[in-house]
Amino acid sequence: MNIGFDAKRAFHNGTGLGHYSRTLIRSLAEYFPEHAYYLFNPKQVKDFVLEGPRLHEIQPAGLLNTLFRSAWRSSWVKKDLQRLSIDLYHGLSHEIPVGIQHTGIRSVVTIHDLIHERYPEQYNPVDVKIYRKKFRYACRHADRVIAISEQTKQDIMEFYHTPEEKIRVCYQSCNPAFGQQVSEEEKIRVRKTYGLPEEFFLYVGSIIERKNLLNVCKAVFLLREELNLPLVVIGQGNAYKKLVQDYIRQNGLENRILFLSDTEKAKSSHEFRSAAIFPAIYQSAVAMIYPSFFEGFGIPVLEALWSRTPVITSSMSCLPEAGGPGAYYVNPASAEEMAEGMKQIYTDPDKADDMRQKGWGHAQLFTQQKCAASVMGVYNECR
Repeated sequence: MNIGFDAKRAFHNGTGLGHYSRTLIRSLAEYFPEHAYYLFNPKQVKDFVLEGPRLHEIQPAGLLNTLFRSAWRSSWVKKDLQRLSIDLYHGLSHEIPVGIQHTGIRSVVTIHDLIHERYPEQYNPVDVKIYRKKFRYACRHADRVIAISEQTKQDIMEFYHTPEEKIRVCYQSCNPAFGQQVSEEEKIRVRKTYGLPEEFFLYVGSIIERKNLLNVCKAVFLLREELNLPLVVIGQGNAYKKLVQDYIRQNGLENRILFLSDTEKAKSSHEFRSAAIFPAIYQSAVAMIYPSFFEGFGIPVLEALWSRTPVITSSMSCLPEAGGPGAYYVNPASAEEMAEGMKQIYTDPDKADDMRQKGWGHAQLFTQQKCAASVMGVYNECR
């Protein structure tokens, strides 16, 4: 098959949607080399590299397509799909080209979450309308809908009334680098280069209300007399981040919480911006804390499990699917429960080792090969 992908986020996105896209494309090319993979990229400048003998990058050509790249991606790309004899097109993040159902080209769309439907107050109202229109269209007209968790599948059925027989749950994997043990020398180099403490807790994710960094900071405050262990934060945010920083200043936590992404070294470092050193950071952490109120899957949880790093996460939404039997589950509204988990993991080495072992075992359900085979199974259904 000639398989096409909406590769905008694969080349340009450093968060979960980008990681999902890159990992899946690379996995498919590795484990199913009999197919050709065409990556439709609307922008010339690329933040991430995707190369290989079966990977073919396609950018808009001609004056109109290059002037109106967004229109090319959302609709006009159909002419290029037909020109290249694409058999199947995969919208990797919630969208398919408008009208693709009339071209004879089969299509699949991945829906990561419907958080804008569950928590519309956390979005700009205009954005909610745009997302709703695009997501509904994709779910209605794609030949198959991939949900990245059972939670997302249920949401697609509830909010968009998509027939269950059209939806397939295909879990995602993560960069295999997280599963490779980083040497002590490399960990020391990374800590020294980026000014990381010897021991620390880790938060990775966008700094937005739903992901709940404020309650993690409150847990750090609760432990201030018992556990002098800092929190390292990787991620960006706007209004909610300012709220978190106000809390930090008001409670004297400036020396206990490091916003690593804001440091000049991180901002100027390609190895940081490309996440190449994230495995070393994960594997240096005492635990990764991810107490989100709601997720489509929660890829940082899986990255931590592969890194053999204990995980504290939420008992809500899909996170038990991602975390499995080895994670420490908390009510995300309770800073007290988070603080207790942090203390237990730090003070009880046997418990921490047990979490690492169970987490590693659970991570084996999400190997690149298994995840790629699951998606390829969906493609074959569409043939």
